[in-house]
Amino acid sequence: MHASTHHADKPAQGASVDLDACVALMRTGSKTFFAASRLLPMRVRASSIALYAFCRVADDMVDNGDMGIDEAMRVLSHRLDRIYAGDPQDCVEDRALSVVVQRHELPRPLLDALLDGFAWDAQGRRYDTLEQVHDYGARVAGSVGAMMCWIMGVRSPQALARACELGVAMQLTNIARDVGEDARNGRLYLPRQWMAQAGIDTDTWLMRPVGSPALQSVVSRLLDEADRLYEQAAAGIAQLPRDCRSAILAARLIYAEIGQQLRREGLDPCARRAIVPTSRKLVLLACASVQSGWVGRSSGVVPPLAAIAYLVDHCHTLESTAFSSGISTRPFSQRMAWMLEMFERVEARRQAERDAGGRRAVPAQQLSH
Repeated sequence: MHASTHHADKPAQGASVDLDACVALMRTGSKTFFAASRLLPMRVRASSIALYAFCRVADDMVDNGDMGIDEAMRVLSHRLDRIYAGDPQDCVEDRALSVVVQRHELPRPLLDALLDGFAWDAQGRRYDTLEQVHDYGARVAGSVGAMMCWIMGVRSPQALARACELGVAMQLTNIARDVGEDARNGRLYLPRQWMAQAGIDTDTWLMRPVGSPALQSVVSRLLDEADRLYEQAAAGIAQLPRDCRSAILAARLIYAEIGQQLRREGLDPCARRAIVPTSRKLVLLACASVQSGWVGRSSGVVPPLAAIAYLVDHCHTLESTAFSSGISTRPFSQRMAWMLEMFERVEARRQAERDAGGRRAVPAQQLSH
């Protein structure tokens, strides 16, 4: 770069402000994702933070009811149009996501799928079968798994399928944990067929959501399905870069532990929300760091979960056509890459400052937020 120091400071300062804002959004959102993201290498962590920030803001826009669902979706689609054109709106999350899109050539169908999932939530969509719950999970979580895999530079159909399935497994765990909270908000993500098979009239139950042996059987079935997908997704972790495996393995272990905690507490998510204690999360983070060195690859090709197959196909098509999306020219992409590198250097400096202030205190403090 030939810019003067005076001019170079401005992008650095802007990157610092953007990064701080995105980190704040992540910390107040998914605590498990925030904890696991600390294990990502700096080259991936900055992009994951930027991606999470946009997703969080988009979810809030669709779900808070300030505008109609259709209008919110039009606004978000327009924002994505500008992001992919290299002309993002002047807000933190759009600027940050634009950098990620330019640097990683992130397939837009993955973000469109995520927005569809947000709309399904706001519409109060009905889920009768497990396959329909899979469809929902593919959009709100499988898409995120695929985007993280893509950002890490791994783009094979098998790796993307396993990443999507890990996202769906995590979403099934979320659904099981939040049954009571969702029901009190008039939402039900458990398969209604399963509820009927257990002898539960869903409309009556939603008026007074309480635990029962019948509900326990349904929640247990969903956790069993999550465990099946966790197992199937495990082979994909071995296909990730070595310096990324521990973070993804940590997320897998911590989310699976939520299900185990729910079982230990009697499978009654209406009475309490299962929470993995900070001390246990720290143990699992340490286990992930150790186990990531010897995770094994699958010996064969496993067909993707039906609900996520279309996402894998979209990515494979875009990869095969060298991402001919019409986004901005090479010089702009080079400037975007430079901005992201600046973004990453700011985060590296912040990390070094935190480490200098006390290596042992930081993880416990941040995990407890």
